[in-house]
Amino acid sequence: MPNYLAALPQFLSTFLLAVLLLSVFWSIYTYLTPHDEIELLRQGNVSTAIALSGALTGFALPVCAAILDSVSYAALIQWALVAMAVQVAIYTLLRLLLPELNQAIVEDRPATSVLLAVISCIGGMLNATVIIAI
Repeated sequence: MPNYLAALPQFLSTFLLAVLLLSVFWSIYTYLTPHDEIELLRQGNVSTAIALSGALTGFALPVCAAILDSVSYAALIQWALVAMAVQVAIYTLLRLLLPELNQAIVEDRPATSVLLAVISCIGGMLNATVIIAI
């Protein structure tokens, strides 16, 4: 019978690195937005939850792909940096195309945040697929 717990140290280190990368992305993303996501979430702002959830998912998908495909922690970190750049680019592009994006989120008008979340997830899916494919 195989000893599955033998891989526990590698599991823990990879999992913790992924959580750290997600935390770094959260910090960078929320720094780049002009509104305070935590405060808006505490107020029950659904649009903020939608937009932030989409960005986090769009980042997590390529990190998952990189975990599956990377041969080292350095490679995983590099792919995570690419994923961060893709998500920041998506947010920046949508801010240019929809100048009212941030105000709509603050005012809890979910149409634009749903669009942002879906495009963020699509960007993450494409990013993850490319990581695995190359």
